[in-house]
Amino acid sequence: MNPNPGIFPPDGEPNTPARLATAASRPMVLPVIEEQAVVGREVVETGRLRISKTVQEHEQAVNVTLQHDEVQVEHVAINQFVADDAPLPGSRQEGDVLIVPVLREVVVTRVLIVKELRISKRVVEETHTSTVNLRQEQIQVERLNVAGPGVSGPATDQP
Repeated sequence: MNPNPGIFPPDGEPNTPARLATAASRPMVLPVIEEQAVVGREVVETGRLRISKTVQEHEQAVNVTLQHDEVQVEHVAINQFVADDAPLPGSRQEGDVLIVPVLREVVVTRVLIVKELRISKRVVEETHTSTVNLRQEQIQVERLNVAGPGVSGPATDQP
């Protein structure tokens, strides 16, 4: 029997009433057809990006507090002899002041303290404006679409 009605059977005769009557006495076989969906993934290129990075520099004034030390030296006349059996005076610290004796031998072979140097230090702060170069990166993204399903012409994205 021809599984496709309306199409001539292999013997070439159409389905005539006589033929149908004899075919009715035989069991009829109908094919059952079923479709099944197959789901899969495929990588499709729908576009491309062109990314460019630029670095821009600009000057900016920055206020900073600078610190430095200033040293003040004071000369103090002493003109006093050191005792014969006494050790020679050395440098000493009195508070924030460093005292350094200046010695000289005299002809009578006695030691005379001529003067002392009184050295003190103080911290000086001052505000200073300095110009510095700052760099900043900027990114530009350009979308280049590739012709594909549902994709048309170039587009540009700029953040």
